[in-house]
Amino acid sequence: MNRILAPYINEAMRLLVEGEPIEVIDNALVKFGFPVGPIQLLDEVGIDTGTKIIPVLEGAFGERFSPPANIIDAILKDDRKGRKNNRGFYLYETKGRKSKKRPDPAVYPLLGIGRPQSRLSAQQVAERCVMMMLNEAARCFDEQIIRSARDGDIGAVFGIGFPPFLGGPFRYMNTIGAGEVAAILQRLAAQFGPRFTPCDTLLRMAEQGTTFWPADERLT
Repeated sequence: MNRILAPYINEAMRLLVEGEPIEVIDNALVKFGFPVGPIQLLDEVGIDTGTKIIPVLEGAFGERFSPPANIIDAILKDDRKGRKNNRGFYLYETKGRKSKKRPDPAVYPLLGIGRPQSRLSAQQVAERCVMMMLNEAARCFDEQIIRSARDGDIGAVFGIGFPPFLGGPFRYMNTIGAGEVAAILQRLAAQFGPRFTPCDTLLRMAEQGTTFWPADERLT
């Protein structure tokens, strides 16, 4: 699951560096259907733990796994590990009180961000993060990292909280259509750079009109 989770979280970090508020990013992905947003997820699992795999993936697969420069280092150097030490992207009550999570405003100057301001819609924020995940999922399918689309969908739903009503990343790509996924990625690549370039698998499936799941198979 690290292969599809890392690009998703990295894109959330890029949105943060661009000035999108923490809560706007997380709320957009919750609205999409995830149980928590990507930034809150990092806080929950531990920022140090959650980002440990990224340099390994970056070394193995290149730029598409590269986080924005110095962002994780800056967070960790400020001893922000998330919920585990009550210092992360969010504020934590120290007396056991539970309240609505609020982003820690001290994070923004720490990362060289001026006044955060939402410039994108929730759909645009979610699109960028989710499309990075879908593109990588298609690569994993082609490389036989997973045995089947079914296994990949079950792993994503139960392992990282992919919205279950969408069936998983492969079922979701079937619903949209490989051609539409590839077209969205091409549009995002033109706007934001080659990390969004659709993988060969999606381009081939778009051309051939094939799907990840057989038409008569259902996830139960």
